[in-house]
Amino acid sequence: MAKLINKNLQTYRAQADEIIKDLHELAIRIGNEELAQTISDLRNRIHEPFMFVIVGEVKSGKSSFINALLDTGKEVAKVAPQPMTDTIQQIIYGEEEEVAVINPYLKKVMLPVEILREIAIVDTPGTNTIVEHHQEITESFIPASDLIVFVFEAKNPYRQSAWQFFDFIHADWRKKVIFVLQQKDLMPAEDLEINFKGVQEYAEKKGVAEPKVFAVSAKQELEGKKEESGFGAVRQYINENITGGKAPFLKLQNNIETSLNIHERIGKGLELRKAQYKADVEFRQDIHDTLEKQKAKSLKQVDVLVENLLAGYDRITRQKEDELSAGLSFFSLLRRTFASIFSKKASAKDWLENLAKELEAGLNEELKAKLNSGVADLADSIQQMAKIIDLKIRSSKTILRDDHELFSDIAERRNNVLRELQEQFSRFVSRTENFTDESLFPDKSTISPTVATGSGLAVVGLVLAAVAQGMVFDITGGILTAIGLLFAGISSTVKRRKILEGFKTEVAKGRARLEEDISSNLKAYIGNLKERIEGNFVKFDVLLEKEEGQIARLGEMYDNITKRLEEVKNSLEREEGPPSPKTTDG
Repeated sequence: MAKLINKNLQTYRAQADEIIKDLHELAIRIGNEELAQTISDLRNRIHEPFMFVIVGEVKSGKSSFINALLDTGKEVAKVAPQPMTDTIQQIIYGEEEEVAVINPYLKKVMLPVEILREIAIVDTPGTNTIVEHHQEITESFIPASDLIVFVFEAKNPYRQSAWQFFDFIHADWRKKVIFVLQQKDLMPAEDLEINFKGVQEYAEKKGVAEPKVFAVSAKQELEGKKEESGFGAVRQYINENITGGKAPFLKLQNNIETSLNIHERIGKGLELRKAQYKADVEFRQDIHDTLEKQKAKSLKQVDVLVENLLAGYDRITRQKEDELSAGLSFFSLLRRTFASIFSKKASAKDWLENLAKELEAGLNEELKAKLNSGVADLADSIQQMAKIIDLKIRSSKTILRDDHELFSDIAERRNNVLRELQEQFSRFVSRTENFTDESLFPDKSTISPTVATGSGLAVVGLVLAAVAQGMVFDITGGILTAIGLLFAGISSTVKRRKILEGFKTEVAKGRARLEEDISSNLKAYIGNLKERIEGNFVKFDVLLEKEEGQIARLGEMYDNITKRLEEVKNSLEREEGPPSPKTTDG
Protein backbone atom coordinates (compact mmCIF):
# COMPACT_ATOMS: atom_id res chain seq x y z
CA MET A 1 0.00 0.00 0.00
CA ALA A 2 2.87 2.37 0.84
CA LYS A 3 4.35 1.73 -2.64
CA LEU A 4 1.01 2.55 -4.25
CA ILE A 5 0.80 5.79 -2.25
CA ASN A 6 4.37 6.85 -2.92
CA LYS A 7 3.99 6.22 -6.65
CA ASN A 8 2.03 9.47 -7.04
CA LEU A 9 3.52 11.25 -4.04
CA GLN A 10 6.07 13.23 -6.03
CA THR A 11 3.38 14.48 -8.42
CA TYR A 12 1.15 15.62 -5.58
CA ARG A 13 4.08 17.18 -3.78
CA ALA A 14 5.07 19.15 -6.88
CA GLN A 15 1.47 20.37 -7.27
CA ALA A 16 1.34 21.38 -3.61
CA ASP A 17 4.67 23.19 -3.91
CA GLU A 18 3.39 25.24 -6.86
CA ILE A 19 0.12 26.08 -5.09
CA ILE A 20 1.88 27.13 -1.89
CA LYS A 21 4.20 29.27 -4.01
CA ASP A 22 1.16 31.10 -5.40
CA LEU A 23 -0.33 31.31 -1.90
CA HIS A 24 2.90 32.99 -0.81
CA GLU A 25 2.56 35.45 -3.69
CA LEU A 26 -1.02 36.17 -2.60
CA ALA A 27 0.17 36.94 0.94
CA ILE A 28 2.80 39.30 -0.48
CA ARG A 29 0.15 41.04 -2.59
CA ILE A 30 -1.95 41.43 0.54
CA GLY A 31 1.03 43.07 2.20
CA ASN A 32 1.16 40.87 5.31
CA GLU A 33 4.82 40.04 5.93
CA GLU A 34 4.17 37.73 8.88
CA LEU A 35 1.73 35.58 6.92
CA ALA A 36 4.05 35.54 3.91
CA GLN A 37 6.89 34.28 6.13
CA THR A 38 4.66 31.57 7.61
CA ILE A 39 3.77 30.34 4.11
CA SER A 40 7.41 30.53 3.02
CA ASP A 41 8.42 28.35 5.99
CA LEU A 42 5.64 25.90 5.13
CA ARG A 43 6.87 25.64 1.55
CA ASN A 44 10.51 25.23 2.59
CA ARG A 45 9.58 22.29 4.83
CA ILE A 46 7.39 20.47 2.33
CA HIS A 47 10.22 18.01 1.53
CA GLU A 48 11.28 17.53 5.15
CA PRO A 49 10.30 14.50 7.25
CA PHE A 50 7.08 14.30 9.26
CA MET A 51 7.56 16.85 12.03
CA PHE A 52 6.79 16.32 15.71
CA VAL A 53 6.75 19.62 17.60
CA ILE A 54 7.14 19.22 21.33
CA VAL A 55 5.53 22.05 23.31
CA GLY A 56 4.75 22.72 26.93
CA GLU A 57 5.67 24.92 29.82
CA VAL A 58 9.14 25.21 31.36
CA LYS A 59 9.98 22.34 33.71
CA SER A 60 7.14 20.19 32.32
CA GLY A 61 9.70 17.57 31.27
CA LYS A 62 9.84 18.17 27.50
CA SER A 63 13.57 17.68 27.08
CA SER A 64 13.59 14.53 29.20
CA PHE A 65 10.67 13.20 27.14
CA ILE A 66 12.62 13.72 23.89
CA ASN A 67 15.77 12.08 25.27
CA ALA A 68 13.78 9.07 26.45
CA LEU A 69 11.84 8.76 23.17
CA LEU A 70 15.03 8.75 21.08
CA ASP A 71 16.72 6.37 23.53
CA THR A 72 20.25 7.16 22.33
CA GLY A 73 21.83 7.08 25.75
CA LYS A 74 22.80 10.72 25.29
CA GLU A 75 21.29 14.00 26.41
CA VAL A 76 20.18 15.19 22.96
CA ALA A 77 17.87 17.83 24.40
CA LYS A 78 19.58 19.69 27.20
CA VAL A 79 17.91 19.37 30.58
CA ALA A 80 18.51 22.40 32.82
CA PRO A 81 16.85 23.72 35.97
CA GLN A 82 16.41 27.16 34.39
CA PRO A 83 15.71 28.20 30.76
CA MET A 84 19.11 29.08 29.34
CA THR A 85 18.37 29.90 25.71
CA ASP A 86 15.50 30.73 23.39
CA THR A 87 16.77 28.42 20.64
CA ILE A 88 14.60 25.83 18.89
CA GLN A 89 16.28 22.48 18.24
CA GLN A 90 15.22 20.58 15.12
CA ILE A 91 16.40 17.00 15.53
CA ILE A 92 16.72 15.14 12.21
CA TYR A 93 18.42 12.07 10.77
CA GLY A 94 22.07 12.23 9.84
CA GLU A 95 24.71 9.58 9.12
CA GLU A 96 26.93 11.28 11.65
CA GLU A 97 26.18 13.28 14.75
CA GLU A 98 26.40 16.98 13.93
CA VAL A 99 25.00 20.33 15.09
CA ALA A 100 24.35 23.16 12.60
CA VAL A 101 23.41 26.66 13.78
CA ILE A 102 20.87 28.03 11.28
CA ASN A 103 20.24 31.36 13.01
CA PRO A 104 20.29 32.72 16.57
CA TYR A 105 16.93 31.06 17.25
CA LEU A 106 17.26 27.74 15.39
CA LYS A 107 19.78 24.95 15.25
CA LYS A 108 19.63 21.52 13.63
CA VAL A 109 20.86 18.44 15.45
CA MET A 110 21.64 15.47 13.15
CA LEU A 111 21.71 12.00 14.70
CA PRO A 112 22.06 8.48 13.25
CA VAL A 113 18.83 7.30 14.94
CA GLU A 114 16.60 4.97 12.91
CA ILE A 115 13.25 6.57 13.81
CA LEU A 116 14.55 9.91 12.55
CA ARG A 117 14.57 8.53 9.01
CA GLU A 118 10.80 9.04 8.98
CA ILE A 119 10.18 11.78 11.53
CA ALA A 120 11.86 14.94 12.78
CA ILE A 121 11.48 16.21 16.31
CA VAL A 122 11.39 19.89 17.21
CA ASP A 123 12.22 20.85 20.77
CA THR A 124 10.74 24.25 21.57
CA PRO A 125 11.34 26.56 24.52
CA GLY A 126 8.73 26.67 27.27
CA THR A 127 5.59 28.62 26.45
CA ASN A 128 5.66 30.40 29.82
CA THR A 129 9.35 31.21 30.02
CA ILE A 130 10.61 34.68 30.80
CA VAL A 131 13.43 34.45 28.24
CA GLU A 132 12.89 36.89 25.38
CA HIS A 133 11.40 35.56 22.12
CA HIS A 134 10.49 32.09 23.45
CA GLN A 135 6.77 32.23 22.76
CA GLU A 136 7.14 34.06 19.44
CA ILE A 137 9.56 31.49 17.98
CA THR A 138 7.48 28.62 19.32
CA GLU A 139 4.35 30.04 17.67
CA SER A 140 6.22 30.60 14.41
CA PHE A 141 7.08 26.89 14.23
CA ILE A 142 3.55 25.60 14.84
CA PRO A 143 2.07 26.18 11.34
CA ALA A 144 4.62 23.88 9.69
CA SER A 145 4.19 21.08 12.25
CA ASP A 146 2.54 17.73 11.48
CA LEU A 147 1.85 16.54 15.01
CA ILE A 148 1.91 18.56 18.23
CA VAL A 149 3.01 16.69 21.33
CA PHE A 150 1.74 18.75 24.25
CA VAL A 151 3.70 17.88 27.38
CA PHE A 152 2.25 18.63 30.82
CA GLU A 153 3.71 18.21 34.24
CA ALA A 154 1.70 15.21 35.46
CA LYS A 155 1.03 16.64 38.89
CA ASN A 156 -0.42 19.90 37.53
CA PRO A 157 -1.74 19.82 33.94
CA TYR A 158 -4.25 22.63 34.47
CA ARG A 159 -2.13 25.76 34.23
CA GLN A 160 -4.02 28.46 32.33
CA SER A 161 -1.03 29.64 30.27
CA ALA A 162 -0.54 26.10 28.89
CA TRP A 163 -4.16 25.75 27.79
CA GLN A 164 -4.16 29.25 26.29
CA PHE A 165 -1.29 28.13 24.10
CA PHE A 166 -3.26 25.00 23.26
CA ASP A 167 -6.11 27.24 22.07
CA PHE A 168 -3.69 28.91 19.66
CA ILE A 169 -2.58 25.53 18.30
CA HIS A 170 -6.02 24.00 18.10
CA ALA A 171 -8.40 26.85 17.28
CA ASP A 172 -6.11 28.91 15.06
CA TRP A 173 -4.24 26.16 13.22
CA ARG A 174 -6.40 23.03 13.76
CA LYS A 175 -3.29 20.93 14.28
CA LYS A 176 -3.32 17.29 15.36
CA VAL A 177 -2.41 17.08 19.04
CA ILE A 178 -1.55 14.31 21.47
CA PHE A 179 -1.20 14.95 25.20
CA VAL A 180 1.59 13.63 27.41
CA LEU A 181 1.58 13.67 31.22
CA GLN A 182 5.29 13.59 32.06
CA GLN A 183 6.93 12.72 35.39
CA LYS A 184 4.20 10.28 36.36
CA ASP A 185 6.63 8.62 38.73
CA LEU A 186 6.25 11.59 41.08
CA MET A 187 2.55 10.89 41.69
CA PRO A 188 0.42 8.23 43.36
CA ALA A 189 -1.49 6.12 40.83
CA GLU A 190 -4.86 7.36 42.07
CA ASP A 191 -3.94 11.03 41.62
CA LEU A 192 -2.42 10.30 38.21
CA GLU A 193 -5.66 8.67 37.07
CA ILE A 194 -7.63 11.75 38.14
CA ASN A 195 -5.35 14.09 36.18
CA PHE A 196 -5.33 11.69 33.20
CA LYS A 197 -9.13 11.80 32.96
CA GLY A 198 -9.10 15.52 33.74
CA VAL A 199 -6.95 16.25 30.67
CA GLN A 200 -9.20 14.07 28.50
CA GLU A 201 -12.33 15.90 29.67
CA TYR A 202 -10.68 19.33 29.35
CA ALA A 203 -9.56 18.58 25.79
CA GLU A 204 -13.03 17.33 24.84
CA LYS A 205 -14.59 20.55 26.15
CA LYS A 206 -12.21 22.45 23.89
CA GLY A 207 -13.38 20.53 20.83
CA VAL A 208 -10.94 17.63 20.53
CA ALA A 209 -12.71 14.45 19.50
CA GLU A 210 -11.37 11.34 21.24
CA PRO A 211 -8.28 13.04 22.68
CA LYS A 212 -5.20 10.82 22.89
CA VAL A 213 -3.49 11.08 26.30
CA PHE A 214 -0.34 9.27 27.47
CA ALA A 215 1.20 9.10 30.95
CA VAL A 216 4.96 8.60 30.90
CA SER A 217 8.07 8.81 33.03
CA ALA A 218 11.24 9.71 31.17
CA LYS A 219 13.21 8.93 34.32
CA GLN A 220 11.94 5.35 34.41
CA GLU A 221 12.51 4.92 30.66
CA LEU A 222 16.11 6.15 30.90
CA GLU A 223 16.68 3.92 33.93
CA GLY A 224 15.59 0.89 31.88
CA LYS A 225 12.20 0.44 33.53
CA LYS A 226 10.49 0.25 30.15
CA GLU A 227 7.46 -1.74 31.30
CA GLU A 228 6.61 0.95 33.83
CA SER A 229 7.64 4.10 31.90
CA GLY A 230 4.61 4.29 29.56
CA PHE A 231 6.79 4.96 26.48
CA GLY A 232 5.70 1.67 24.92
CA ALA A 233 2.21 3.09 24.28
CA VAL A 234 3.69 6.24 22.74
CA ARG A 235 5.92 4.23 20.37
CA GLN A 236 3.04 1.94 19.46
CA TYR A 237 0.91 4.96 18.54
CA ILE A 238 3.73 6.32 16.35
CA ASN A 239 4.24 2.95 14.63
CA GLU A 240 0.54 2.41 13.93
CA ASN A 241 -0.32 5.92 12.80
CA ILE A 242 2.78 7.59 11.37
CA THR A 243 5.83 5.47 10.56
CA GLY A 244 6.07 2.48 8.26
CA GLY A 245 5.96 4.46 5.00
CA LYS A 246 2.89 6.49 5.90
CA ALA A 247 4.69 9.63 7.13
CA PRO A 248 5.39 11.27 3.69
CA PHE A 249 1.75 10.91 2.68
CA LEU A 250 0.54 12.31 6.01
CA LYS A 251 3.09 15.11 5.75
CA LEU A 252 1.68 16.14 2.39
CA GLN A 253 -1.89 15.94 3.68
CA ASN A 254 -0.96 18.18 6.58
CA ASN A 255 0.67 20.70 4.25
CA ILE A 256 -2.50 20.86 2.19
CA GLU A 257 -4.67 21.19 5.32
CA THR A 258 -2.47 23.99 6.67
CA SER A 259 -2.54 25.72 3.28
CA LEU A 260 -6.34 25.45 3.27
CA ASN A 261 -6.42 26.87 6.78
CA ILE A 262 -4.29 29.85 5.75
CA HIS A 263 -6.28 30.24 2.56
CA GLU A 264 -9.54 30.18 4.50
CA ARG A 265 -8.25 33.01 6.71
CA ILE A 266 -7.37 35.02 3.64
CA GLY A 267 -10.83 34.31 2.23
CA LYS A 268 -12.57 35.51 5.38
CA GLY A 269 -10.40 38.63 5.37
CA LEU A 270 -11.23 39.28 1.74
CA GLU A 271 -14.94 38.91 2.47
CA LEU A 272 -14.65 41.55 5.20
CA ARG A 273 -12.69 43.78 2.86
CA LYS A 274 -15.34 43.34 0.16
CA ALA A 275 -18.07 44.10 2.69
CA GLN A 276 -16.24 47.28 3.73
CA TYR A 277 -15.80 48.31 0.09
CA LYS A 278 -19.50 47.68 -0.61
CA ALA A 279 -20.50 49.72 2.45
CA ASP A 280 -18.19 52.56 1.40
CA VAL A 281 -19.56 52.56 -2.15
CA GLU A 282 -23.10 52.72 -0.76
CA PHE A 283 -22.04 55.51 1.61
CA ARG A 284 -20.48 57.47 -1.24
CA GLN A 285 -23.53 56.93 -3.44
CA ASP A 286 -25.72 58.08 -0.57
CA ILE A 287 -23.70 61.30 -0.32
CA HIS A 288 -23.97 61.81 -4.08
CA ASP A 289 -27.73 61.13 -4.01
CA THR A 290 -28.15 63.53 -1.08
CA LEU A 291 -26.41 66.26 -3.04
CA GLU A 292 -28.42 65.53 -6.17
CA LYS A 293 -31.68 65.61 -4.22
CA GLN A 294 -30.64 68.85 -2.54
CA LYS A 295 -29.69 70.34 -5.88
CA ALA A 296 -33.08 69.38 -7.35
CA LYS A 297 -34.82 70.76 -4.26
CA SER A 298 -32.84 74.01 -4.40
CA LEU A 299 -33.49 74.44 -8.13
CA LYS A 300 -37.20 73.99 -7.48
CA GLN A 301 -37.00 76.58 -4.71
CA VAL A 302 -35.37 78.97 -7.18
CA ASP A 303 -38.19 78.35 -9.66
CA VAL A 304 -40.77 79.11 -6.96
CA LEU A 305 -38.84 82.20 -5.90
CA VAL A 306 -38.66 83.47 -9.48
CA GLU A 307 -42.41 82.85 -9.94
CA ASN A 308 -43.15 84.89 -6.84
CA LEU A 309 -40.86 87.67 -7.99
CA LEU A 310 -42.49 87.74 -11.43
CA ALA A 311 -45.96 87.80 -9.88
CA GLY A 312 -45.00 90.86 -7.82
CA TYR A 313 -43.27 92.43 -10.80
CA ASP A 314 -46.36 91.91 -12.99
CA ARG A 315 -48.71 93.33 -10.39
CA ILE A 316 -46.71 96.54 -9.84
CA THR A 317 -45.93 97.16 -13.52
CA ARG A 318 -49.62 96.64 -14.46
CA GLN A 319 -50.61 99.21 -11.86
CA LYS A 320 -48.15 101.73 -13.25
CA GLU A 321 -49.15 100.90 -16.82
CA ASP A 322 -52.77 101.68 -15.94
CA GLU A 323 -51.73 104.98 -14.32
CA LEU A 324 -49.56 105.84 -17.28
CA SER A 325 -52.32 105.06 -19.77
CA ALA A 326 -54.84 107.18 -17.86
CA GLY A 327 -52.39 110.02 -17.36
CA LEU A 328 -51.43 110.19 -21.01
CA SER A 329 -55.02 110.86 -22.19
CA PHE A 330 -55.53 114.16 -24.09
CA PHE A 331 -57.57 115.85 -21.38
CA SER A 332 -55.24 114.73 -18.60
CA LEU A 333 -52.18 116.11 -20.35
CA LEU A 334 -54.02 119.36 -21.26
CA ARG A 335 -55.24 119.79 -17.71
CA ARG A 336 -51.73 119.22 -16.30
CA THR A 337 -50.21 121.66 -18.79
CA PHE A 338 -52.59 124.53 -17.93
CA ALA A 339 -52.49 123.75 -14.24
CA SER A 340 -48.73 124.04 -14.20
CA ILE A 341 -48.91 127.45 -15.88
CA PHE A 342 -51.39 129.06 -13.48
CA SER A 343 -50.47 127.16 -10.26
CA LYS A 344 -47.67 125.21 -8.58
CA LYS A 345 -49.19 121.86 -9.48
CA ALA A 346 -46.93 119.32 -11.16
CA SER A 347 -46.50 119.51 -14.87
CA ALA A 348 -46.81 116.47 -17.13
CA LYS A 349 -43.06 116.07 -17.03
CA ASP A 350 -42.96 116.18 -13.24
CA TRP A 351 -45.80 113.72 -13.07
CA LEU A 352 -43.96 111.29 -15.34
CA GLU A 353 -40.79 111.58 -13.28
CA ASN A 354 -42.75 110.87 -10.09
CA LEU A 355 -44.37 107.90 -11.79
CA ALA A 356 -40.93 106.55 -12.64
CA LYS A 357 -39.73 107.02 -9.04
CA GLU A 358 -42.83 105.29 -7.66
CA LEU A 359 -42.24 102.40 -10.04
CA GLU A 360 -38.65 102.11 -8.90
CA ALA A 361 -39.60 102.21 -5.21
CA GLY A 362 -42.46 99.77 -5.65
CA LEU A 363 -40.39 97.24 -7.56
CA ASN A 364 -37.46 97.40 -5.16
CA GLU A 365 -39.64 97.08 -2.09
CA GLU A 366 -41.70 94.22 -3.53
CA LEU A 367 -38.78 92.28 -4.97
CA LYS A 368 -36.50 92.75 -1.96
CA ALA A 369 -39.15 91.43 0.41
CA LYS A 370 -39.83 88.37 -1.73
CA LEU A 371 -36.11 87.80 -2.25
CA ASN A 372 -35.34 87.93 1.43
CA SER A 373 -38.04 85.40 2.20
CA GLY A 374 -37.22 83.05 -0.67
CA VAL A 375 -33.45 83.23 -0.21
CA ALA A 376 -33.78 82.57 3.51
CA ASP A 377 -35.64 79.33 2.74
CA LEU A 378 -33.06 78.38 0.14
CA ALA A 379 -30.11 79.07 2.45
CA ASP A 380 -31.73 77.12 5.28
CA SER A 381 -32.25 74.15 2.98
CA ILE A 382 -28.58 74.16 1.92
CA GLN A 383 -27.47 74.42 5.54
CA GLN A 384 -29.59 71.44 6.57
CA MET A 385 -28.16 69.42 3.70
CA ALA A 386 -24.58 70.21 4.83
CA LYS A 387 -25.41 69.10 8.37
CA ILE A 388 -26.85 65.84 7.04
CA ILE A 389 -23.71 65.16 5.00
CA ASP A 390 -21.51 65.93 8.00
CA LEU A 391 -23.54 63.45 10.08
CA LYS A 392 -23.35 60.79 7.35
CA ILE A 393 -19.55 61.13 7.21
CA ARG A 394 -19.23 60.78 10.98
CA SER A 395 -21.56 57.77 11.14
CA SER A 396 -20.17 55.86 8.16
CA LYS A 397 -20.05 52.10 8.81
CA THR A 398 -16.73 50.49 9.80
CA ILE A 399 -16.62 46.75 9.10
CA LEU A 400 -12.90 46.12 8.58
CA ARG A 401 -11.20 47.03 11.87
CA ASP A 402 -7.68 48.41 12.05
CA ASP A 403 -6.64 45.45 14.24
CA HIS A 404 -7.54 42.87 11.58
CA GLU A 405 -4.90 40.13 11.36
CA LEU A 406 -4.46 40.48 7.59
CA PHE A 407 -5.79 43.84 6.48
CA SER A 408 -4.94 46.13 9.38
CA ASP A 409 -2.89 48.38 7.05
CA ILE A 410 -5.80 48.72 4.61
CA ALA A 411 -8.25 49.42 7.43
CA GLU A 412 -5.91 51.99 8.97
CA ARG A 413 -5.43 53.74 5.62
CA ARG A 414 -9.21 53.89 5.15
CA ASN A 415 -9.70 55.25 8.66
CA ASN A 416 -7.09 57.94 8.02
CA VAL A 417 -8.77 59.00 4.76
CA LEU A 418 -12.17 59.06 6.45
CA ARG A 419 -10.83 61.03 9.42
CA GLU A 420 -9.24 63.54 7.06
CA LEU A 421 -12.55 63.78 5.17
CA GLN A 422 -14.40 64.57 8.41
CA GLU A 423 -11.92 67.27 9.36
CA GLN A 424 -11.80 68.69 5.84
CA PHE A 425 -15.58 68.91 5.51
CA SER A 426 -15.88 70.59 8.91
CA ARG A 427 -13.30 73.17 7.81
CA PHE A 428 -15.07 73.57 4.49
CA VAL A 429 -18.44 74.49 5.96
CA SER A 430 -16.84 76.88 8.46
CA ARG A 431 -14.97 79.01 5.91
CA THR A 432 -16.79 81.93 4.32
CA GLU A 433 -14.58 81.94 1.22
CA ASN A 434 -15.88 78.51 0.22
CA PHE A 435 -19.29 80.14 -0.37
CA THR A 436 -18.21 83.53 -1.67
CA ASP A 437 -15.29 82.73 -3.96
CA GLU A 438 -15.77 84.34 -7.36
CA SER A 439 -15.38 80.97 -9.10
CA LEU A 440 -18.81 80.08 -7.75
CA PHE A 441 -20.47 82.85 -9.76
CA PRO A 442 -21.24 82.51 -13.45
CA ASP A 443 -20.36 86.12 -14.23
CA LYS A 444 -17.16 86.03 -12.09
CA SER A 445 -18.45 88.96 -10.08
CA THR A 446 -17.33 89.39 -6.50
CA ILE A 447 -19.51 89.84 -3.48
CA SER A 448 -19.20 93.04 -1.50
CA PRO A 449 -17.10 92.56 1.69
CA THR A 450 -19.92 94.15 3.67
CA VAL A 451 -22.30 91.48 2.41
CA ALA A 452 -20.00 88.47 2.80
CA THR A 453 -19.65 88.57 6.54
CA GLY A 454 -20.07 85.79 9.05
CA SER A 455 -18.74 82.27 8.69
CA GLY A 456 -19.64 79.05 6.93
CA LEU A 457 -23.16 78.26 5.92
CA ALA A 458 -24.55 81.25 7.82
CA VAL A 459 -23.31 83.42 4.98
CA VAL A 460 -25.04 81.46 2.22
CA GLY A 461 -28.27 83.43 2.57
CA LEU A 462 -26.40 86.74 2.35
CA VAL A 463 -24.51 85.58 -0.69
CA LEU A 464 -27.60 84.35 -2.48
CA ALA A 465 -29.48 87.54 -1.65
CA ALA A 466 -26.58 89.63 -2.91
CA VAL A 467 -26.42 87.66 -6.15
CA ALA A 468 -30.18 87.95 -6.73
CA GLN A 469 -30.61 91.56 -5.57
CA GLY A 470 -27.78 92.68 -7.78
CA MET A 471 -29.80 91.39 -10.69
CA VAL A 472 -32.94 93.19 -9.49
CA PHE A 473 -31.16 96.55 -9.27
CA ASP A 474 -29.75 96.10 -12.73
CA ILE A 475 -33.13 95.16 -14.19
CA THR A 476 -35.18 97.90 -12.52
CA GLY A 477 -32.51 100.43 -13.27
CA GLY A 478 -32.55 99.43 -16.93
CA ILE A 479 -36.34 99.73 -17.12
CA LEU A 480 -36.38 103.14 -15.46
CA THR A 481 -33.58 104.50 -17.61
CA ALA A 482 -35.37 103.51 -20.79
CA ILE A 483 -38.74 104.81 -19.56
CA GLY A 484 -37.11 108.03 -18.37
CA LEU A 485 -35.79 108.70 -21.86
CA LEU A 486 -39.25 108.13 -23.30
CA PHE A 487 -40.85 110.41 -20.71
CA ALA A 488 -38.36 113.15 -21.39
CA GLY A 489 -39.40 113.23 -25.04
CA ILE A 490 -43.12 113.85 -24.44
CA SER A 491 -44.28 116.95 -26.24
CA SER A 492 -47.64 116.01 -27.62
CA THR A 493 -50.35 113.41 -27.43
CA VAL A 494 -49.04 112.03 -30.75
CA LYS A 495 -46.38 110.12 -28.82
CA ARG A 496 -48.77 108.63 -26.25
CA ARG A 497 -49.07 105.37 -28.14
CA LYS A 498 -45.32 105.08 -28.62
CA ILE A 499 -44.77 105.82 -24.94
CA LEU A 500 -47.19 103.10 -23.86
CA GLU A 501 -45.72 100.66 -26.34
CA GLY A 502 -42.22 101.56 -25.19
CA PHE A 503 -43.24 101.09 -21.56
CA LYS A 504 -44.69 97.66 -22.33
CA THR A 505 -41.58 96.73 -24.31
CA GLU A 506 -39.20 97.74 -21.51
CA VAL A 507 -41.37 96.04 -18.89
CA ALA A 508 -41.30 92.82 -20.96
CA LYS A 509 -37.52 93.06 -21.37
CA GLY A 510 -37.13 93.67 -17.65
CA ARG A 511 -39.34 90.71 -16.85
CA ALA A 512 -37.34 88.43 -19.13
CA ARG A 513 -34.07 89.65 -17.61
CA LEU A 514 -35.42 89.24 -14.10
CA GLU A 515 -36.46 85.65 -14.85
CA GLU A 516 -33.30 84.74 -16.77
CA ASP A 517 -30.66 86.41 -14.63
CA ILE A 518 -31.96 85.53 -11.20
CA SER A 519 -32.81 81.98 -12.23
CA SER A 520 -29.58 81.27 -14.09
CA ASN A 521 -27.31 82.93 -11.54
CA LEU A 522 -28.86 81.28 -8.50
CA LYS A 523 -28.97 77.90 -10.25
CA ALA A 524 -25.38 78.22 -11.44
CA TYR A 525 -24.34 79.13 -7.90
CA ILE A 526 -26.13 76.05 -6.54
CA GLY A 527 -24.52 73.78 -9.15
CA ASN A 528 -21.05 75.19 -8.51
CA LEU A 529 -21.49 74.83 -4.76
CA LYS A 530 -22.54 71.18 -5.20
CA GLU A 531 -19.40 70.47 -7.23
CA ARG A 532 -17.28 72.15 -4.59
CA ILE A 533 -18.85 70.00 -1.86
CA GLU A 534 -18.23 66.87 -3.98
CA GLY A 535 -14.60 67.99 -4.23
CA ASN A 536 -14.12 67.17 -0.55
CA PHE A 537 -14.48 63.48 -1.43
CA VAL A 538 -11.68 63.27 -4.02
CA LYS A 539 -9.27 61.28 -1.81
CA PHE A 540 -12.05 58.97 -0.68
CA ASP A 541 -13.04 58.37 -4.31
CA VAL A 542 -9.41 57.56 -5.19
CA LEU A 543 -9.32 55.10 -2.28
CA LEU A 544 -12.48 53.38 -3.55
CA GLU A 545 -11.12 53.16 -7.07
CA LYS A 546 -7.90 51.52 -5.86
CA GLU A 547 -9.82 49.15 -3.59
CA GLU A 548 -12.03 48.03 -6.46
CA GLY A 549 -9.00 47.07 -8.55
CA GLN A 550 -7.08 45.42 -5.70
CA ILE A 551 -10.06 43.39 -4.47
CA ALA A 552 -10.73 42.17 -8.00
CA ARG A 553 -7.11 41.06 -8.50
CA LEU A 554 -6.83 39.41 -5.08
CA GLY A 555 -10.20 37.70 -5.55
CA GLU A 556 -9.10 36.25 -8.89
CA MET A 557 -5.90 34.86 -7.34
CA TYR A 558 -7.84 33.52 -4.35
CA ASP A 559 -10.41 31.69 -6.48
CA ASN A 560 -7.68 30.12 -8.61
CA ILE A 561 -5.80 28.83 -5.54
CA THR A 562 -9.04 27.59 -3.94
CA LYS A 563 -9.83 25.43 -6.96
CA ARG A 564 -6.35 23.91 -7.11
CA LEU A 565 -6.13 23.24 -3.36
CA GLU A 566 -9.46 21.43 -3.42
CA GLU A 567 -8.37 19.35 -6.41
CA VAL A 568 -5.17 18.18 -4.68
CA LYS A 569 -7.01 17.54 -1.42
CA ASN A 570 -9.64 15.42 -3.20
CA SER A 571 -6.95 13.52 -5.09
CA LEU A 572 -5.14 12.69 -1.85
CA GLU A 573 -8.39 11.54 -0.24
CA ARG A 574 -9.06 9.21 -3.18
CA GLU A 575 -5.70 7.52 -2.75
CA GLU A 576 -5.87 4.14 -1.09
CA GLY A 577 -3.72 5.38 1.69
CA PRO A 578 -4.12 5.16 5.42
CA PRO A 579 -6.46 7.42 7.34
CA SER A 580 -5.03 10.29 9.30
CA PRO A 581 -4.33 9.70 13.00
CA LYS A 582 -7.50 9.85 15.09
CA THR A 583 -6.40 13.02 16.86
CA THR A 584 -8.14 15.53 14.69
CA ASP A 585 -10.26 18.29 16.13
CA GLY A 586 -13.43 16.54 14.99
